[in-house]
Amino acid sequence: PLPDNIVLKCLTERLAKLDCSTKGWVLRGYPRSRNQAEALADAGFAPNRVYFLDCPTDTIVERLSLRRTDPTTGGQFHLIYNPPPSLEMKRRLKTNPKDAEAAVDEDVLSYESPLEEMMDYYSTSQTINADQDPHTVFESLENLLVKPLPKQTLRATL
Repeated sequence: PLPDNIVLKCLTERLAKLDCSTKGWVLRGYPRSRNQAEALADAGFAPNRVYFLDCPTDTIVERLSLRRTDPTTGGQFHLIYNPPPSLEMKRRLKTNPKDAEAAVDEDVLSYESPLEEMMDYYSTSQTINADQDPHTVFESLENLLVKPLPKQTLRATL
């Protein structure tokens, strides 16, 4: 992994560009710790919405460890949810080393350990039940995204 200061520098340079300031931005998987969240806020970039996807570990392992790629066609498959169309193709499928069950377990652990402090830091965050089919999860997220942000009240200074 890259040091936090390098990631933050690259990220803040990108978020400072006109398209991000006018259209907005989405970060996936960052920040991963309270220190990173605080550094991002100190740099002047605080998200106006934060979502956490809640999904049991066994479901995550099933979804990731059963993914496969066909080295001939580049097609991506899931042994349960999107199986290959033929036995011949199934035999040649390859697994990305990052999708091995042990690697997935390690990733889940690294995600879960700072989760409580991140939810505490982003106190207005919302949690989405991700233990559903992908279309339902997407619709849940979309429903939250299209809701207007609460209007901030302006305070008169005397």
